Amino acid sequence: MITVGVVSGAILFSAMCKRGGDASLKVAGSDTMVQLAQKLAQAYMKDNPGVSVSVQGGGSGTGIAALLNESIQIGNASRTMKEKEWDLAKSKNIVITEHVIALDALSVVTNPDNPVGKLSIGQLSDIFSGKIKNWKEVGGNDAPILAISRENNSGTHVYFKEEVLRKGDSKSTLEFGKDVTFAVSSQQIVDQIKTNKNAIGYVGMGWMSNDIKAVMIESEKDKKFYAPTLENAMAKTYPLARTLQMYVNEKYNEKAMKFINYVMSEKGEAIVKELGFIPNK
Repeated sequence: MITVGVVSGAILFSAMCKRGGDASLKVAGSDTMVQLAQKLAQAYMKDNPGVSVSVQGGGSGTGIAALLNESIQIGNASRTMKEKEWDLAKSKNIVITEHVIALDALSVVTNPDNPVGKLSIGQLSDIFSGKIKNWKEVGGNDAPILAISRENNSGTHVYFKEEVLRKGDSKSTLEFGKDVTFAVSSQQIVDQIKTNKNAIGYVGMGWMSNDIKAVMIESEKDKKFYAPTLENAMAKTYPLARTLQMYVNEKYNEKAMKFINYVMSEKGEAIVKELGFIPNK
């Protein structure tokens, strides 16, 4: 396995209140959600003078682990908590509540110069498992494929492995191919894709830009291809639509829920839309 870059996977954003001091609310987790959470925190502090919020990325698994260690009050996750994580919380007498704050359409992305614009789940599974190694096998140029995945502490990694690599088969044990490159952040995937016309990866729709191109994905329901748009995610026609969660330790419920309620308010929903996600009504 190859790892892209040597920088830390935790993207740290600490926004302190005007009075200074330690953060009164700590949020950490999903890299897909980190920019969204940062923007929400900034708006929340602006509307609530004297309150401070720190937001850190690093992956869904990292955020959930920090929540269970009680070092943060809110854990962001682009996947749902696993049974073993719920069991660990119970063993520690920690009560966790789940709040779905948005809908995301996981985007499979390539360089804009790559002529391949449509792929099936089966083709993606073969690419990321290493069975398909050349773009000509899926209608592209005669060039080797550079497949890039998030690391396994990422909820996006888990979702992609379960729904794409293993094609939704809970009994499958298929793993990423030995030549797949693993990136510590969505930003690193974007940086690789925009500079390498033979690369392919996946990011949350909030990371989309003109520097990368979203591939249309075939739906198993009607065999039509759909782009990762807000409309297709809301209509549930895009096959890789998923929920984004904020998990709260009930021990800090009063403080945390003030922020969660703000996220779910009209002001919060406007920010969710601005960052390219769909508010959870």
